Amino acid sequence: MTKLKELPLTALQFYATAPYPCSYLPGKEARSQVATPSHLIHEAIYSELVNAGFRRSGLHTYRPYCDACKECISTRIAVDQFKPNRTQRRTTKKHSGLEVRTLNLGFQEEHYQLYHRYQQQRHSGSEMDSGDRDQYIQFLLQSRVNSRLIEFRDGPLDAHPGRLRMISMIDILEQGISSVYTFYDASEQSTSLGSYSILWQIEQAKLLKLPYIYLGYYIKNSGKMAYKINYQPIEGLINDHWQALARS
Repeated sequence: MTKLKELPLTALQFYATAPYPCSYLPGKEARSQVATPSHLIHEAIYSELVNAGFRRSGLHTYRPYCDACKECISTRIAVDQFKPNRTQRRTTKKHSGLEVRTLNLGFQEEHYQLYHRYQQQRHSGSEMDSGDRDQYIQFLLQSRVNSRLIEFRDGPLDAHPGRLRMISMIDILEQGISSVYTFYDASEQSTSLGSYSILWQIEQAKLLKLPYIYLGYYIKNSGKMAYKINYQPIEGLINDHWQALARS
């Protein structure tokens, strides 16, 4: 058991998990540092933890704690400094007609079906591709912080809601928006919906006068996690200090 003495979190305890297969780098083992007890991790505490590189999966708050690997780098975008590149400007224009609705967390079958299709298309055979509604609820619909579910739909046809295209889960924290998870119809090629979700969140942070978007972990050698370097300028938490990450 270890404690993060540099943070005002004296009521929390921090445990290291046993090693398990890394989800992002084949052949490597990973460990996590877990913050407990979860019922004490409210918005103010969680904001501090996010700034120290933690993330959450449902009520589970963790950060990488690997013995011989430092590939996972927690990232954030200073929204007032962000400058979209040409591709990102095209993405915003392409999807600007989507209708957006902000909802409280709650189960909807239509959302779950989109999530299930996304897992089959992007993570076939993984633990997340289980078709388990309870797993979906525990992963995305349980939270003790200010969390929101964002719907993106095509424009309505007559009186009917437009087709559901994407769902983003976000946490609104004291110092920014933490991007929890996004899923969409991945059967369509070159939709750039995931990129649009990030660009939309950046604009929302500006409207809310919040300085940062937290994007989770950048892993240079992972095809699933390396894309975050494209949102420049972006900062990474290295040796407990936030510093600029440049494309290499």
